[in-house]
Amino acid sequence: MTNHLHLLMTPATDRGPSLLMKGLGQGYVQYINRTYRRTGTLFEGRFRSSVIEADSYLLACQRYIELNPVRAHMVQAPGDYPWSSYRCNALGVGDPVVVPHSIYCALAEGEEARRARYLNLFADEIPEGDLTAIRDATNGAFALGSERFQRQIASMVGRRTWPGKSGRPRKEAPDDDQLKLPI
Repeated sequence: MTNHLHLLMTPATDRGPSLLMKGLGQGYVQYINRTYRRTGTLFEGRFRSSVIEADSYLLACQRYIELNPVRAHMVQAPGDYPWSSYRCNALGVGDPVVVPHSIYCALAEGEEARRARYLNLFADEIPEGDLTAIRDATNGAFALGSERFQRQIASMVGRRTWPGKSGRPRKEAPDDDQLKLPI
């Protein structure tokens, strides 16, 4: 995208995404700054991430990412965007960066049938609720998945992994005894 990028990855270690972004921020940014005689950061702010429940949301996240240039009116169709994994996943164009996830591979036995099934996923728009859930999870660093999955991740990381209610907690209504004035 013009102002951000999306990566959907299954890291080998829990620090994998952070180390990748650190390396990218150090190596690539230095290369760009030297090449174009510029200074400063290349990326705006810290990267945001979300853990997703692959069984429920992997293909939805892939569709979200691959349709992003279409939603942004940068291209007419997802295959028109040169830096999209759509060209690999749906059209069979080789890409050394894309490694098919097992859930994608389970769509069908052969490559041609798998691509056809994947293309079918794009026949319908992504429901607004799914778009909101993906955006909220990413922006808030929340787990994206079932309530059970969110609680499992929360117990692993030691913090709430779902959006909280906005505002201060409500005060409890006082008991009748608390309303009586002392005599």
